[in-house]
Amino acid sequence: MNRHRTVLSVLLSAGALVTGVLTAAGPSAAADAPASFRQQHASGFWTAERMRSATPLDVTAVPGTSRTPVATSQAPTRIAPTAAASPTAFPQAGGAWTGSGAVVKTSGRVFFTMGGRTASCSGDSVTSANGSTVMTAGHCVKYQGAWHTNWVFVPAYNNGSAPYGQWSATKTFATDQWAASEDMNMDVGLAVVAPLNGQTLSQAVGAQGILFNGGYNKKMYSFGFPAAAPYDGTKLVYCSGNSGKDFLLTKDHSLGCNMTGGSSGGPWFQDFNEATGLGTQVSVNSFGYTFLPNRMYGPYFGNEAKAAYDKAQVS
Repeated sequence: MNRHRTVLSVLLSAGALVTGVLTAAGPSAAADAPASFRQQHASGFWTAERMRSATPLDVTAVPGTSRTPVATSQAPTRIAPTAAASPTAFPQAGGAWTGSGAVVKTSGRVFFTMGGRTASCSGDSVTSANGSTVMTAGHCVKYQGAWHTNWVFVPAYNNGSAPYGQWSATKTFATDQWAASEDMNMDVGLAVVAPLNGQTLSQAVGAQGILFNGGYNKKMYSFGFPAAAPYDGTKLVYCSGNSGKDFLLTKDHSLGCNMTGGSSGGPWFQDFNEATGLGTQVSVNSFGYTFLPNRMYGPYFGNEAKAAYDKAQVS
């Protein structure tokens, strides 16, 4: 085990086998690093077996990582959902979503190539001007100074199958702060995906609404495709509860949740309707502290996240 491992463990990809150190600004993460990347993708690369075997990862962050202050007093900016019965309990620390509704189709797994290995995260189709925008975590598009390649979004992923197809990214984005220094407060990423079978992503699966500068301490629902034990990446999993605010290293939202690696980038909703599966996305699964088990943290969608979203939705 790396002797530099610290107590902050970021939930990235499908598990917890490979270690690393997330520093404020590595040699390939210069302050003027571009906040977007034109994707490279090989058609037919993501077979069912390759998706099932995407490499699990575990990334650590160092206390003292650059932390950009998050402005939380701005006026809220809300984008309404694009429309396309649940047996749930509240709160829920983590369990399979056995209901129906829009979230089943808007949520999906994200697959990409990173450092010569295949890996996975989660993501969500969000309402946008181009109808082709996926929201995920920053580390699900770029990590340790390098942008991921072969990036695809698989909505409603089901154990190797892609019922609505594989949506290839043409360009991926992150907040300026994540692109430059991988600031944990700004762990927000997006992808613009190419049309498939003559449709945009939102035409095919719908899209959730978004809220920026919406404040803290909300009733939240979190979704993702965790793949590390006790989960296996085959099912959409959710957590629900009253959220709080991280009092340690970040200004993130906090939620009781036992989701594991692979859930990174999955959406957090407030105003979530269990019957329709529609909500207002306000964060994404980002990381967890090893000494605080069963608790997930997600970045605050402030002006920085909105700026990244605005670039992506018109790309």
